[in-house]
Amino acid sequence: MLEQVKVSNLYNLEQTIAAKIFEGVTYPWEVLSKIGDFIIELGKTLPEDEYIKQGEDVWIAKSAKVAPTACINGPAIIGKDAEIRHCAFIRGKAIVGEGAVVGNSTELKNVILFNKVQVPHYNYVGDSVLGYKAHMGAGSITSNIKSDRSLVTIKGDAEKIDTGLVKMGAMLGDNVEVGCNSVLNPGTVIGKNSNVYPLSMVRGFVPENCIFKKQSEIAVKE
Repeated sequence: MLEQVKVSNLYNLEQTIAAKIFEGVTYPWEVLSKIGDFIIELGKTLPEDEYIKQGEDVWIAKSAKVAPTACINGPAIIGKDAEIRHCAFIRGKAIVGEGAVVGNSTELKNVILFNKVQVPHYNYVGDSVLGYKAHMGAGSITSNIKSDRSLVTIKGDAEKIDTGLVKMGAMLGDNVEVGCNSVLNPGTVIGKNSNVYPLSMVRGFVPENCIFKKQSEIAVKE
């Protein structure tokens, strides 16, 4: 597990404007505390012919589509050709990648969405990193804090990693598909190209190229 949950095995860093935040980082959750400051510094360097600065520390690509009913709090960057739909709520510290979709009543907080990510229907994504073309089905959410407020631990079959974080949602690798109305518990890490069945409750680590049917049944894709 230790190798598979590393940044290098989860993400194609060519598919995010935030690649530099991962420099010198082993595990993706290590960037969560840096997202806000990183956005402010990156935003200052974005070309004015491609991005418009709105409000306080919000940069929106001119090619992005933003519904008039959407709420975007800074710091935030909305990438080229992204779509922010009706009543989306971006609470701040959010990077929305190129061509990504943030849908109706979806809420984001302290997240990095790589290019082409889709969180299009009633999703909550907090303290999380979603890889290239990751997709969360309608109503699926990341739970980012344990009920007892203890530190989040990443758990595999025989290993565990202490994150040192009170708040951590999910780390989804590239091309992950999460079924409708699923809950990703704090500290969930899903390897690239894996699928999660609808109505699932996911906890811990799901390897790449697998199908999560239930916690005791994870099948390798053939």
